[in-house]
Amino acid sequence: MTQLGELQDALPKFRAAGIKLYAVSYDAPEALAAFAEARGIEFSLLSDTDSAVIRSFGILNTLIQPEDIPFHGIPYPGTYLVDEAGVIREKFFPRHLANRASAETVVDSALGKILMGDDEPRASGGDDAVRITAFVHGGGGVLKSGPVRQLVVRFELREGLHIYGEPVPDGMVATSISVRGPDGLHVESPVVPATQPLVLSGLGVTLHVWSGTVDIVVPVWADSRLVCVTRPVDVPSATLEVTVRYQACDEATCMVPRTERLQVTVPVEPHDVPNIDLLAKNGQKVTSMDSMTHLDKLVRRFLPG
Repeated sequence: MTQLGELQDALPKFRAAGIKLYAVSYDAPEALAAFAEARGIEFSLLSDTDSAVIRSFGILNTLIQPEDIPFHGIPYPGTYLVDEAGVIREKFFPRHLANRASAETVVDSALGKILMGDDEPRASGGDDAVRITAFVHGGGGVLKSGPVRQLVVRFELREGLHIYGEPVPDGMVATSISVRGPDGLHVESPVVPATQPLVLSGLGVTLHVWSGTVDIVVPVWADSRLVCVTRPVDVPSATLEVTVRYQACDEATCMVPRTERLQVTVPVEPHDVPNIDLLAKNGQKVTSMDSMTHLDKLVRRFLPG
């Protein structure tokens, strides 16, 4: 439910990028219609009650057996980016079943660049030669249970300067980023763009460098220690401590290696949950639809007779 709500919130970004949005679920049409009305969903929710489409895409969750009522038939969660010819151009299937790619990640992939939102938490450092901005991208930078956010470290290099990727010769410093946060925050390995070769003929070495504007992405997400579906949010915000190490050079000289330490404070918000007694009393965001009625119908769908 959180994912669908975030997709709706990001719908103007999809439209601006020329992307049509569809969500496929094994829920009944009336349940999807009730949810769309309650949450104000304006894109198409497609009902696949027998999971035929889910099976055709090869994403039926086989960890859930037929006797696991009412969950049998759900897909592995993920997102496809499909072109007008029906060719899959990109797919987003996180390693953890509870995680989801943010809407902004899909839009950025389609556009080939990261669009920093005005509402995204950030911190800045560096100087006139190398400007550094760290910002939490996706969903307004809000940490919730499920969505994966991107901690983006953006370098804006003065013309003629470059920074280094791995490997580098002894005496030079490769660019590195580390992120620390509260318990429950998972920090994944940085995702770096492709480097360009820089040949130093006098030394007989080829370096791997970045120039211009460079975005290095560190995926982060919260588990139940930070945001839990069965209890209220303990803290209203979390601080990410970002350490950036780099060395900038031009064709003739290298600057002294630098270490920048930035702090980005991000909001923490509760999970979106259906209106079911077991979940609705735990301080979460509860949808206004009659979830118990649709859950009862979903269970009956699987019962004999």
